[in-house]
Order: sequence, then C-alpha cells, then structure tokens
Amino acid sequence: MTCEPVPYPKLSITGDIGSGKSAVSRLLRRATGYPRYSTGDLQRRIAARYGMSTLELNRYSESHPAIDEEIDGESVRLGETDESFIIDSRIAWHFIPHSFKVYLTVDPRVAAERVVGDRERTGESYDDVETARAEILKRRTSEVERFRRTYGIDLADLGNYDLVLDTSQAPPQEIAELVLQRFREWAASGGCVKAETQVPA
Repeated sequence: MTCEPVPYPKLSITGDIGSGKSAVSRLLRRATGYPRYSTGDLQRRIAARYGMSTLELNRYSESHPAIDEEIDGESVRLGETDESFIIDSRIAWHFIPHSFKVYLTVDPRVAAERVVGDRERTGESYDDVETARAEILKRRTSEVERFRRTYGIDLADLGNYDLVLDTSQAPPQEIAELVLQRFREWAASGGCVKAETQVPA
C-alpha cells in the first residue's frame, strides 16, 4: 500500500438505529465543510412515496430489489466522484471501500429512548419505549438478513469497520470529535494507519 495522503478522503458512517449517526454526521459536516449525504433520508422519502413506514419498506424490499438498487446506486455514484464527503448509510462502507468506515453502537434501551424522544424523525413514531425497542430490533433483523442474502455481507461484523464507538453514554459532540481525529490521521497516512477496532466512548 502506498502511504500518501488520500486526495479526496471520504467518511462513511453507519451503526445501530438510535446510535446518533445523523447527529454525529451533521457535526462532522460542520467541522469539515464536506457535503453530507444520507441514504436514511432517501429511504424515508421512498417509504413516504409508497405510503409505508421504514420497517414496512424494509420488508417490502426483501421481495422488491429495485428499492435497494435505487438506494445503493446513489452510494456507488458518490464513491466514484473526486469529492470529499460524509455519508450516513447502512452499507456505504461496502460500496465505497476506500472510505474511512465508522460504526456506532448503542445499548438497545438507550436507542429506544432516543428514538421516542426524537420528534424530527419522520415515518418512525412510537407511543412508548418498549414498542420502539421491539420495532427497532425487528427492523435491524430485517436489514441484516436482507443484506446478507443480497450482498453476502454481515452488518453485525465489526471487523468491517475502521473505527467502532459505543455512543450509549457519550454526547454526539464527543463522538464527532473522536471520529474527526481518527479520520484525519487515517487520511494523512493514506489509509495506512488504522484506528482502534473498539474505542470506549
């Protein structure tokens, strides 16, 4: 591997539902000035177009591959550009293998509390934490199975990522600062210096 600075460093961020991916990626956008893309936003727009919730769209996608093709095609297109950016996406790390790949984990109960309290989410409204927790787990199971069958990849395999952080007890600003530090080290090294596999938040 040639250890020279990456000319157009790209950062792909994924993780558990409710782990703070959107909040962290927005903070990273402000800190870097890079454009931010979100396939979650695209998925929610598609779900609204079909009159479905995101969980219903996930299930629908299991037998309608055109949904994933639309979403994934956007990641592939972005990965081919001479542009630095941040992308918040379930599997952009797979379609943009030369990106700095970040995974955010979170305790399921904390995730459910965050989702219930987030009034900005569209298509994901839950009456209580237990309902949210159950639906989050269903959605996660659907996604893991669909991507394993479609692409032969395991979302839950943390070895796929350059940096893994637990956000359960850490504010988004702290997580974003740590991601940015490791991302810059990675970019300056031409991808030769890898972050720790697991960094306590």
